[in-house]
Order: sequence, then structure tokens, then C-alpha cells
Amino acid sequence: MSDHEHAGGHDHGHTQGGYDADPTHHHPPQPDLEDAPLSRHQLMQMAVTSLLVEKGIFSADEMRAQIEHMDTLDPARGAELVARAWTDDGFRERLVADSKAAAADLGMDIGPIPILVMENSPDTHNLVVCTLCSCYPRFLLGIPPDWYKSRSYRSRAVREPRAVLAEFGTEIATDVDIRVHDSTADMRYMVLPMRPAGTDGMREEELAKLVTRDTLIGVTVPRAR
Repeated sequence: MSDHEHAGGHDHGHTQGGYDADPTHHHPPQPDLEDAPLSRHQLMQMAVTSLLVEKGIFSADEMRAQIEHMDTLDPARGAELVARAWTDDGFRERLVADSKAAAADLGMDIGPIPILVMENSPDTHNLVVCTLCSCYPRFLLGIPPDWYKSRSYRSRAVREPRAVLAEFGTEIATDVDIRVHDSTADMRYMVLPMRPAGTDGMREEELAKLVTRDTLIGVTVPRAR
């Protein structure tokens, strides 16, 4: 909680050097994290974290450091794996068979939870969702986008995946099968998209720039620029 609170509905102007810079310029009160009640899962997370710290499983400082590390992760790691798979068939086979071992070949630790890599093909397009909450391969792709956690996406991706993809601008031909993969607490998924046409001769670093977070989830496909 902040060091001070403003009563609900209390407007205030900004001051500079003790003087009101613009007494007519008011802001509406801004919502704080505490304005919304904590969910059952948030309460459980707080309780379990406090218990683990109390029992010495890890320290509060170690917990903070891990959170800071997670915040530095981004989809570039997944893009690097895809670019290597596009240029090395042997690596592609290892990535699909065992993503953790393949990532280790590139010096990456993608975390303790298994990540299955689902390979797109001319007749199959893969889409990732978590219908229960927001399970996501964070060690590989970073923080999930807000829409991935929304109730609308979580329910509609399973019921009408083709319509959801169309809303992302991704039109999948009717003769292409769409497979939806539901992440769980024990299993995560990443899509290995097809290499776009017109990229022959591009270096691995250039190819990685074509791979975005959304292509790794399956809501879009990479395109040559």
C-alpha cells in the first residue's frame, strides 16, 4: 500500500515548489490494486509463499530475484529456437521430441515444466490456450498477453478457433485442420510455425525477427517482410 491514501472522490491539483501549478486541472481518483478483492488463487499463492519462506525453503530475497528474472524473459528465446529449427532439420527433430534438451543445446534453460512443441504443416495449424486459467511457457515466451488470460479467448478458442483466428487476421483454409492444445499446470505448449515463403538465403538472426509472440501461440503466422 502507498504511504498515503486519498479518500474516494477527492480531486487534487499538482503542485510545484509548494504552489498549485494549475488549480483547474483535476484528475479522477485512480483505482489501486487493493480496490479489487483478492481471488481465491491469489490468496492461496500468498499463503503458500509465506509458508515456504517461513519454513526456509527459499528466502523472500530469492523469491524477489526469481520474479525479477521472469520479468526479463521475452519471446525472443522462442524465436531463436524456431529460427534454428528452420535452418537445421536435425535440431527441428530434437526440438519436437524434447524441447528442454534442444534448448539446452543453445544454452537455454526453459524451466522445469515440460513444453511440447507442436509443429505446423500444410494441412495442420496449431493453437495454444489454457481454458482453466493462464498456464503459459513463461520461461520460454515471457509474460502472457492480457487477451490470452481473458475469459473470452479461453472459451472461444476451443469452441470456435477458426473465428478467433480470423479476428487476429489469420485466415486458415477450410481444408486445414486446426488443433487446439489446452495447457495445464503440468504441461505447456509452443507452436513451431512453418517457415514463410520468400525467406531463402536469410540468416538465422534475420529469420528470428519474423517470429513473434503471437506466432508462437498460434494466433498468427510469420510472414516475410
